[in-house]
Formats: sequence, C-alpha cells, structure tokens
Amino acid sequence: IVVGGGLAGLTAAHTVLERGGKVVLLDKMAFLGGNSTKATSGINGALTKSQIALDIKDSADIFEADTLKSASGKDHSTAPAHSIPLGRVLAQESGPAVDWLTSDKFNLDLSLVSRLGGHSMPRTHRGKEKFPGFTITYALLEKLEDIEKESNGELARIITKARVTKLLQDVPGGAVIGIEYEKGGSTYTERGPVIVCTGGFAADFAPDSLLLKYRPDLAHLPTTNGEHCTGDGIKMSQELGGQLYDIDSVQVHPTGLVHPDEPDAKVKFLAAEALRGVGGLLLDANGQRFCDELGRRDYVTGEMWKGKGPYRLVLNSKASKEIEWHCKHYVARGVMKSYSTGTDLAKDMSIPPSVLASTFQKYNQAANTKSCPFGKKFFQNTPFDVNDSFHVAIVCPILHYCMGGLAVTAKGEVLGSQGPIHGLYAAGEVAGGVHGRNRLGGNSLLDCVVYGRVTGAEVTKYLLHTMGASRDVHTAAQHRVAILNQHFNPSMSVTMDPSTQVCTVQIGWGAPAS
Repeated sequence: IVVGGGLAGLTAAHTVLERGGKVVLLDKMAFLGGNSTKATSGINGALTKSQIALDIKDSADIFEADTLKSASGKDHSTAPAHSIPLGRVLAQESGPAVDWLTSDKFNLDLSLVSRLGGHSMPRTHRGKEKFPGFTITYALLEKLEDIEKESNGELARIITKARVTKLLQDVPGGAVIGIEYEKGGSTYTERGPVIVCTGGFAADFAPDSLLLKYRPDLAHLPTTNGEHCTGDGIKMSQELGGQLYDIDSVQVHPTGLVHPDEPDAKVKFLAAEALRGVGGLLLDANGQRFCDELGRRDYVTGEMWKGKGPYRLVLNSKASKEIEWHCKHYVARGVMKSYSTGTDLAKDMSIPPSVLASTFQKYNQAANTKSCPFGKKFFQNTPFDVNDSFHVAIVCPILHYCMGGLAVTAKGEVLGSQGPIHGLYAAGEVAGGVHGRNRLGGNSLLDCVVYGRVTGAEVTKYLLHTMGASRDVHTAAQHRVAILNQHFNPSMSVTMDPSTQVCTVQIGWGAPAS
C-alpha cells in the first residue's frame, strides 16, 4: 500500500511492480502529482550517462560530501549523525536513479545539466522543455495508469479522493498490516505493508499544525506548497509511536515569485534555483548585489533578511536564452517581466541607470578576476551589459520544504522507540534526516526517486518474508511465480508441484495453451 501520489509514491509503486508485487496507491486529492509536479530546477545525479556525455568529472563521493556539508546548516560544523547514512544512500544511488528515469521504461530527457547553489559540480538534470518535476512525475503516473488498465487492476490500483485516516496494526504495538481511509462519505480498509509518501507540512496552518507547533516563527511566511501538505503521514505514524528527525528544520527558499497584483498571496510560485544556476543575479532595492547567488539557500535567505527589498532576480539575454522555457512560463503567469534595456529596468526600480551599470561592471570584473566580494566562484553567461535585454522577477523568502519528518533507517523503515515499526516505510519529504538541517537544490526530486526505489524494494522483501513465515514455503513460492507470471505474459501459465519439485510452463499464442 502506497499512501501519496507524488514522485516518491509513484516511484515506490513502480519498484514494487518491478520486484513482482502488487500495489494499491491512494491519494486524498483528485489528481496525483503532489508538490513533485512543481519542482522547477531539476534532479541531481552523480556519474549519470548525461554527465559522462558532457565530460563532467563528478563522483558520488563528491556529491555525498556536498550533501552532508549542506546538511550541517548555518550554525553547525557537521551534519546530524543520523543524516550521514541517509545522505550516503542518497548520493551513492543518485546515478542509478537518474539513469532509471532515462531508461527505455520511461524514456525521459534529462540531458541538460547545470550547477545549483552549494554544489561542487554541475549535476542538476533537466530536459529541454517544461518543468522537470512535472515531466518526470507525469511520465511515471501515465505508466502506472497504463499498468492499471492493462491488468484490469490486478497488478496496480489507483484510488484518488481517498483520505487515509489510520494505520492498522496486527496487535497494539505490533506490525502495520494495512490502512483505513475515507472516500465519498464511506470508510474502507486495505491490507498490506505500507509506504507513507504524503509529503511535508509547509502548508499546515491549522490550529493543531506541525508548523505552528515546531516553527511558529515561520508561520507568517507565504508558501510554495499545495493545500495537501499538512503532515498527515507524520501525524498518523506518530500515533503508532513513530519517532521524528529534525522536525524543526524547515527550509525557507530565497526566491518565491511575487505577483505585482497579489503581493501578499499566501501561496506563491517558486523561482527555480536554475535561474541563478544559469547566471541570474540578485539585486536589492538599491540595485546592489548582496550575496553569492549560488550560495546555499539558508545563507541567501539570511542575507535577504538583513537587507532592503524589494529584491529582484535579474537574467541577461544569454541566461534567459539558456532557460527560455522557464522565462516564457513565468512571464505568462505575470510573475516575471521582460525589459528591452537596463535603462527600462532601472526606471522600474527607481534608481539611476548608472547605478545598474556600475553593479554590472563590478560583477563582470569579479567574473574576470575570479575575485568576488561575496565569495562567488562560478560565473555563468557573463558579461552583464546595461544595454542588453533582461528577464526580471521580484522575489521574497518563502516556505518551501520540510527537512524534518519521520525518523527512518537507510532502508526507509520508520523508527519507533524500540526500533523499526515492522510493515511501515516512508519516502520523500515525509521522511526526516535525509537532508539534515538544510537541503541542496535538486535533492528533493532525487530523494523521492532514490528512497522510492529503496522502500519499494524493501517492502517487497518484507512482504515475501511475511508470506514465507505465514504459510508453507512452497505455497509462497507458487504465489511469487504467479505474480511474476502476470507481469511477463498473461497468456503464460506457470504451475509448481512441491511433491515432485517440477515446474511446468505453458505458453499460448493465439490458440489454446499447449
């Protein structure tokens, strides 16, 4: 049973199917996708086929070091101890995860690779068009819908508008054996081990919310999260004794997009970190730079809170061209504006054009000398010229991601006070500890795919183990073969005779099997 239909849930579902299991996926919304469809920058991966084709000298070890350095947060020198094995799995399995997405199974284009803040190497993958989160998530969704249709719901079932309200146990304090959910005013149950993929709580503004309980100081901020992000999976697991990791670690992203007509809207679009990755500059109200645009998110946000807004994200023509689809989309949404010249931009900012020209000149010098007053090391799409054309957005700090969540093992098992809660797993944002106190851009989609695959594989092992423990090993083997048979060829019949240890295979092609 998979609870939650974002990228983590969809990945887990496909992995269960690949391992010979059957799956039912439930989501409380009318449509699957969750926050995963909103991810705009890309998915990280080290030693991927795309990196190799571009001759990028990355490694999983370098990526692991970057991830754990970020996980330490602003006021600490090391990552939390529990984040080290979780971050290791994330980085070491990143290459296979990205290559799984680009395989013939999903045939996704992730050929463009860029560098986001806090990364030593370019490793954030996206395609040539559309937002990568949307493209990746819907490829997996469409494939799962095809499997559901082709198997008449025997292998996979998708249930939407289904609010899971309770995790069921065999005995109090025992293993999780199913869920209870509400749909259309009625209550139903499903039986089986559970993978919780319900996301975070950065849109949980109710009086009993996790956000108000653990980070009331952030509750006034707008959010990028959909209304479904209310911490349901965390709360249900806590009722069974589920423990928490880093629950007060909530990420504030520096570049939420401010719509000029709705500046105080509680829910805002996110300006993809890739906009800064291709060379976008951040300017304060006076037209001055104030930070390393490719610094970690917690650092950039902290510098914004020290300074004077409104803040603007400025892309020159070369940067705009490199990330053209994003710019067109933001302009159409009314959250980004194009300018023919820097003089036009300066007029909108109420500053002299000479101030903007001076800011650009200083930045170009920093790029040429590799000596930036804010410590920036990587300079894309320079030089900046006040006579160039620009794409510009007003941005502000915004609630974006919950690093904290359920305590899990490196196998995705949810931890209780005495160890793993048998039959209960978690993947994606609902699981805490993977990113420590601060998440690197591009690691959220990766987290979903890596730990979706990890938990999908582990829950299938667990299911086979419990099958073997609850019945004759030969019966369990027969059941396993029957499931695999349904995957490979519905017209093929496989039978096993434990008494003679003989396996018989019958294959049909347009006529009765023989």
